[in-house]
Amino acid sequence: MKLTKVHWIGIIASIVILGLDMGFFWGESMFPFLLSIGLAVVVLPFLIGLIIESKVEQEKNERFLEFTRNLAESVKTGTPIGKSITNMSSKDFGSLSPHIKKLANQIGLGIPTSRALQTFAIDVDSVVIKRAISLIREAENAGGEIDYILDSTAESIYQIEKLKRERKAAVSSLVVQGYIIFLIFVGIMLIMQFKILPLTAGAQGIASGQTLEGTSLTGGTAVDPETLARPFLYLLLVQGFFTGLTIGKLSEGTLRGGLKHSLIMVLAAFLITSGANAFIGVPSV
Repeated sequence: MKLTKVHWIGIIASIVILGLDMGFFWGESMFPFLLSIGLAVVVLPFLIGLIIESKVEQEKNERFLEFTRNLAESVKTGTPIGKSITNMSSKDFGSLSPHIKKLANQIGLGIPTSRALQTFAIDVDSVVIKRAISLIREAENAGGEIDYILDSTAESIYQIEKLKRERKAAVSSLVVQGYIIFLIFVGIMLIMQFKILPLTAGAQGIASGQTLEGTSLTGGTAVDPETLARPFLYLLLVQGFFTGLTIGKLSEGTLRGGLKHSLIMVLAAFLITSGANAFIGVPSV
């Protein structure tokens, strides 16, 4: 992913927030909360970029299906594939249009169609389109029935996109359940941190003979609830990261698709936990 102006704005804003946080709130309860906000500011543009990139790739696959069908119809009339691509370059294929125009320009400059198609596949950077272009190039080089290959390629892309939509619809309820279960898990961790751990620490302090100054009569120290609660944050971060990867793998079939879910869950866990510590605080025993 290329760094854009929005990314740099997020990075600079995050540095400013983190600098103010370290300068004025170091060692205080607000420090982790502002730290989480600073991380959220720098991660948010990349998260939005991943979501937009996923939608653009899906649109490109759908537009390429339309392009392949039109190309097959043109080739069936006897028009060479290179000339057919040039004729269709003026049509609107959405986000795929600039790549098709570049492809037509390369063919017009005398670049072999097979090489121009390879460049087209690299520029589009879609797994589905790369596989389809590979089949078209092989058919074009072999001089076979290119119209039949184009029809088969279009049908293959259609079936792939159909299966993706069906899988996404089938597991949509599982995605929602995954987020709900994770939020319930966060709530349980907060209840344990603010309700159960202070009672446990207090009982342990009484059992060891704790005095009002926080030391035991036997020379030991009282248990700090905040120290006991710190591993809960690490547990939530790990849980959120791997839960997001699992959700993405189920819904989109790739770990890359789950990265955005992981970022959302990790940031949510960090924001909720640090915010609760900042505004509620761990009760003293």
